[in-house]
Amino acid sequence: MVYGVEDIPPWYLCLFMALQHYLTMIGAIVSIPFILTPALCITESDPARSYIISTMIFVTGIATLLQSIIGCRLPLIQGGTISFLVPTLAILSLPQWKCPAPEILNAMSMNDRTELWQIRMRELSGAISVSALFQVIIGFGGIIGYMLKYITPLTMVPTITLVGISLFENAAQAASRHWGIAVGTIVMLTLYSQVMVNVECPFVTYRKGKGLRVIWFPLFRLFPVLLTIFIMWIICLVLTMTDVLPDGHPARTDSKIDILYDSPWFYIPYPGQWGAPTVSLSSALGMLAGVLACTIESVSYYPTTARMCGITSPPIHAINRGIGIEGIGTVLAGLWGSGNGANTFGENVGTIGVTKVGSRRVIQWACAIMILQGVISKLGACFIIIPEPIVGGIFCIMFGIISAFGLSTLQYVNLRSTRNLYILGFSLFFPLVLSKWLLRNPGSINTGITTLDGVLTVLFSTTILTGGAIGCLLDHIIPGTPEERGTDAWAKEISLTETTEESTSKYSTYDFPFGMEILRKWKWTSYLPFMPTYVNRVSKNRNA
Repeated sequence: MVYGVEDIPPWYLCLFMALQHYLTMIGAIVSIPFILTPALCITESDPARSYIISTMIFVTGIATLLQSIIGCRLPLIQGGTISFLVPTLAILSLPQWKCPAPEILNAMSMNDRTELWQIRMRELSGAISVSALFQVIIGFGGIIGYMLKYITPLTMVPTITLVGISLFENAAQAASRHWGIAVGTIVMLTLYSQVMVNVECPFVTYRKGKGLRVIWFPLFRLFPVLLTIFIMWIICLVLTMTDVLPDGHPARTDSKIDILYDSPWFYIPYPGQWGAPTVSLSSALGMLAGVLACTIESVSYYPTTARMCGITSPPIHAINRGIGIEGIGTVLAGLWGSGNGANTFGENVGTIGVTKVGSRRVIQWACAIMILQGVISKLGACFIIIPEPIVGGIFCIMFGIISAFGLSTLQYVNLRSTRNLYILGFSLFFPLVLSKWLLRNPGSINTGITTLDGVLTVLFSTTILTGGAIGCLLDHIIPGTPEERGTDAWAKEISLTETTEESTSKYSTYDFPFGMEILRKWKWTSYLPFMPTYVNRVSKNRNA
C-alpha cells in the first residue's frame, strides 16, 4: 500500500484522493433518482429532483463519517444503493400509491403535485427508518455473526442477482428514449473501463523549483463512468445545437434546463424536510428486503477491504459494529427523506485496490466534500439534467454488473450438482414470475384483511426477498454435502475472527480513536459484542 489505513497523507494529497473517491461513487448515486422520482410522481421539470439527490449525497457523507470513526473503521464509503429500489418500486406499485395519468398530473397545480409526491416520500421514509432498526439490532446485538451461518452462497446469489435483473425494465425505458445515444454510451463505457483500462494519459504539471513536467495518469481506469457521461453529454449538446434532435426530445441537453435555473444555490437538508415520516406494516416489511440484501453485501466487503489494505481481517466486534452503524446511517437516510438507504460502495472498494491508497483520513476528507456538495443545490441539479438515454446506457451496464456480482458467489458451489442447479434456477426464475403476475393482477391477494393483503403483496412482489428466502429454505432442506453446497469455502471467505483477551491488541486498527484506555479498565465492556474490548466467551469455553 502507498498509504495504509492508519497513515495520514499530506492535506493536498488527501484532497485529491478524496475527490477521486467522491467522483467514483457519484456515478452510482445519480442513477437512483432517475428511477425513484418518476415512481414518486415527480415530473421531469420539478426541481425537487435536485433536492433529493443533494439529500442523498449529504446523508452519504454523514453515514460514511460515522462508519470511519466509530463503525468498522475500514476505509469504506456508505451511500445510496440500488438494493432499496426493488422494494421501493414494489411498495409504490400498490393501488393506493400508483401515480395518476400523465394528463391528470400535468393539470394539477404545483402545490398539489408537491403534496402528491411528498406523501409517497413520507411513506418511504418511515419504511426505510423502521426496517433499518432490524440492522441496528442484529449489529449491536451481535446477532449478525450467528445469522451468517445460515446465509449460504445459494442464499446470497438470488438475493443480490435479482437486484439487477428486477430493474431491467427501468434500464430499457431510459435507453429506449434514443437507442443510438444509449448504445454509444454502452460502447464508450466498455471501451474505457475494460479495453483501455491500462492506457495512461499524459498531463503537464508544475512544481516550484522544478518547472513543468509530464506525468502519466490512469484516466480511463479511475474515471470511466464520468468520462463517458461527459463525452456523451457533449455529443448530445452538439445534436441539440444543430437541431438534429427535435424540441422536447429527452436526449436534448436543454430539455430539463429549467431544473438548473429553478434550483437555489444553497439548500441545507434536514430531518423531516418533506414532513413527518409515516409507517405502515406492509411498507416496513417490504423494505426489510433491501436491508437484508445490503447486510449480506456489506459483510462480504469487509474482509475484502481488509486484505486490500494489508491488515488483519476484521474481528467479530468490528463486523457487528459496522452493520449496526450502517443501520443507523439508513435510519438517518430515511429521516432526512432521501428515499433510499445506506450501503457499502463496491466501486470504492475497487478504487482502493487500484490506487493502493487505503487511508482512513482520505475517506474522511471525502465525507467533507459530500456534505459540502449536498448543501450546494446547483451541483445536484447539474447531475439531474443528464440526458436520459445516457443514463439508460449506464443502467444497462451497472445493473448487469450488480447481477454478475451476485452470480460470482457461484464459484464456491458445485455447479455440476443437479441439486444446486434446481435451487439456483427456481430461486431466480419464480420470483420474477410471481412479481410480474402480482403487478398485472392487483388485488389478487384478498384475505379479507386489508393490512394483511398489503403486506403479502409487497413481500411477494419484492423479488430479492422472495428469491433469497426460497434459496435459503431449499438449500437447508434438500440434502447436500458441505463441499457440494460450498459452505466450507464460503466460511473461509467470510471468516468472522473471534477475539480473546490475549489477542485484542492484534486488532488495534479497529479500536475507537478515543477512550480505549478507559474501556479496557471497565470489565463490563468485554461483554458487549460491538465494543473493541469484546471477548467471545462462548467460543473460549468451547475450546477449553
